[in-house]
Amino acid sequence: MVETMRAVVCKSPRDMAVELRPRPVAGQGDVLLRILRAGICGTDYHIYSGLHPFLNYPRVIGHELAGAIVTAPPGSGWSPGQLAVINPYLACGTCHACRAGLPNCCMNISVLGVHQDGGMAEYLSIPVGNLVPAGSLTPDQAGSVEFLAIGAHGVRRAAVQDGQRVLVIGAGPIGIGAAMFARIAGGQVTVVDRDPERLALVGDVTGIADLILADDHMPQAVRTSTGGDGFDVVFEATGNVASMEASFAHVAHGGRLVLVGLINASISFSDPEFHRREMSVLASRNATREDFDKVMAAMLTGEVDVNRLITHRTTPDRVATDLPHWAAHKTGLIKAIVEFGA
Repeated sequence: MVETMRAVVCKSPRDMAVELRPRPVAGQGDVLLRILRAGICGTDYHIYSGLHPFLNYPRVIGHELAGAIVTAPPGSGWSPGQLAVINPYLACGTCHACRAGLPNCCMNISVLGVHQDGGMAEYLSIPVGNLVPAGSLTPDQAGSVEFLAIGAHGVRRAAVQDGQRVLVIGAGPIGIGAAMFARIAGGQVTVVDRDPERLALVGDVTGIADLILADDHMPQAVRTSTGGDGFDVVFEATGNVASMEASFAHVAHGGRLVLVGLINASISFSDPEFHRREMSVLASRNATREDFDKVMAAMLTGEVDVNRLITHRTTPDRVATDLPHWAAHKTGLIKAIVEFGA
């Protein structure tokens, strides 16, 4: 008899369900985990809404994951019951990017919940190399590492230095992560968002006081905040074409623009202005083990308080109703998680 499990499936755009699926069996070199936490990401909302450009339906969603070991390969160092943070980026290990130590942008990457079925389910089988020991982290903390690692990776890409002026455009979970780790790096951080309630919430949660509402007066407010000099580092985390194109104007001469947000479109900019400022433009994709370790260390020192970031909770029985609701009603929402177990 085939053992089954509950899995959260987006069957087609705007059609979410919890289905019984065969429980996975760990293959050679794989670990079987019992999922404890699954964060709901902007990617999951886009999948539900039919806005994700790289996905085939139906799809088991979920890539922000923490789980407990059920079985592991002999000699792997993992023990049953041990809590693990899950790295959802399955790299090939042989392409140019992987050989260069950049598995986050592997040429053949497969991301859980996007290119293949994800982990918003009761069990998951995954290569042992995609696990990170959670140590003394709680399940809530372990399940929040991945989304914060995206922002931490962008900050590392930008090489934010102590005292530099940093602008973060977009106060979603990824933007919040970039803002928090830019401040940990010593940056003087300003956050921009178009939602005044969300901006106030983010200021309260992060302690960042320099907040600018993205309205008609925003360009002038941004210029005034630096005396017209611009920001040393700008993180664009909206995934909005107009905002991405406008972000070039906020960068100081010699500064850096990091595009953390992703959009399935082309963007344009003024080449003379780009050269006049001798600015650098960087893409930031996914995260690496170094970024995961950075986030986990910040959680353990108390620099990142996950309890302030998790604003909504649900269960496998309710998520097919709650996720569509939150996709349309984001007031007060920073991060929602699905609780699969203790």
